[in-house]
Amino acid sequence: MDRVAFSLFGIDVMWYGILMAAGMMTAILIALKESKRVGIDEDDVINIAIIAIPVGLICARIYYVVFNWSDYAGNFMEMINVRGGGLAIHGGLIGGILAGFLYTKFKKMNFFKTADSVMLGMPLAQAIGRWGNYINGEAHGGPTDLPWGIMVDGMKVHPTFLYESVWNLCVFAFLVFTRKKKKYEGQIMVNYIVLYSLGRFFIEGLRTDSLMFGPLRMAQVISLIGIIGGVIAHFYLSNKSKVNKVEKGDN
Repeated sequence: MDRVAFSLFGIDVMWYGILMAAGMMTAILIALKESKRVGIDEDDVINIAIIAIPVGLICARIYYVVFNWSDYAGNFMEMINVRGGGLAIHGGLIGGILAGFLYTKFKKMNFFKTADSVMLGMPLAQAIGRWGNYINGEAHGGPTDLPWGIMVDGMKVHPTFLYESVWNLCVFAFLVFTRKKKKYEGQIMVNYIVLYSLGRFFIEGLRTDSLMFGPLRMAQVISLIGIIGGVIAHFYLSNKSKVNKVEKGDN
């Protein structure tokens, strides 16, 4: 499939960029609806998106370049040439979350409550964006004889982009159906990080284009950190919420 959707004033507009933009807009619309439901100012959600999206994209590129340093060392123009491909979702998530955290601290907002609303649509955005990998013929796995394998360069391979897209759709559905039953602020964010990391850890093991740090697949390392950190955060925030409820009851 042609990577170029159309050309505008001589500039090729890629399907990958269109799908990424569609995913981001979908996530923003979901965040606006959820923030209204829980009493968060929609202007703050828009402001966070305006800040977090470009920061996330920059961090996604930095992450990718750092772990492919041999391909970019000494060539600054290639480092910033995102049209040539190369964005890492983990870098984007780290940058976006950090930007949102700093914004909520500056505005004296509850970070965890805000993050629950803002990140609700993230897995859906990722599910949409992963189809850009399919169009680009990237983010696939090794050889397979499974009936749902796809042909890449004359070889039938695991459609790992599809595995992750389906997994993210399942994560999104879980978050949506459980969001009204959460027991503490931040639970949606924690559930998202743990569930996404769990799926990514196993799917990454099938990929052939992983970013490496020595013998380690970095996405798997970061996923393990996400799972462990998420579990720790779950118990900490859950216990903190219980303590706060007891103290309010005593008053």
